[in-house]
Amino acid sequence: MKKIGLVTIGQAPRTDLTPELKMILGEDVHIEEKGALDGLSREEVKELYPKQTEEVLVTRMADGTEVKIAGEKVFPLLKERIKELEKSNINVIFLACTGEFPDLDTEALLIRPQKLLYYTIKAIAQDRTLGVAIPSQDQVPSAYERWQKAAEKVVVEACSPYGDIDEIKVAADKFARSKVDIIVMDCIGYTMKMKEMVHDKTKIPVVLARSISAKIISELV
Repeated sequence: MKKIGLVTIGQAPRTDLTPELKMILGEDVHIEEKGALDGLSREEVKELYPKQTEEVLVTRMADGTEVKIAGEKVFPLLKERIKELEKSNINVIFLACTGEFPDLDTEALLIRPQKLLYYTIKAIAQDRTLGVAIPSQDQVPSAYERWQKAAEKVVVEACSPYGDIDEIKVAADKFARSKVDIIVMDCIGYTMKMKEMVHDKTKIPVVLARSISAKIISELV
C-alpha cells in the first residue's frame, strides 16, 4: 500500500481532514498522522498561546475544539513529528497548515500548502481582486501583508472553520459585495463542503488549501 505522512500543528487524528484527502488520493493510500500537540494537555497547550508579536496560527484539538498557538513555539514540535515519520520510511509528508515556517530539515518530499497556494494564486490573480478567507481576526494584518503581492487588490475576511458556519456565510456575502474575482480559503481546516457553500453563495471561483494540496500529493505517490 502507498503511504504518506501528515503532520498537523494541532492534534491527530484529523478526522475532519483525512477522509477528504482520501477522496482525492484514493483508499489505497495510507495516511500516517502526527500532531504537534499530541500528548499535551489543554493547560500545556496554553503555554503555546501567541503573544502580541508572534504569528497566530489556528488549529484544533483531538476533540474538535479550536485553539490558537504561536508559529514560533510550535515549530520545534513540528520538527520532532517529521523526524518520527521519517523513521517510518515515509518519503512524502504533508504539512497540514498554511502558515509560514522556516525551512524544515527533511529528506522527505515536504508538501507546504502556503507555497502551493501563494504561487498558484499569483499566477492567475495578479491583475485581479482576491478574496482571502482566514480563521481569525488576529491574522488579518499578516494576511494582507502575505497576499498583497499576489493580486492587484486584496480583501481579507476572518471566519473560523472550527466554529459557527454562519461566520463563513457572512464572509462569503462580504466577498460578493466586494466583487472579488477569486477567493482563496487560506487554512487547511476549511472543508470541501465549506468551499461549495462559498461558491454557491458568491458564484466566484474558490481555491481550497486542502484539495489543491491533495491533488499535488496525488502526483507524487
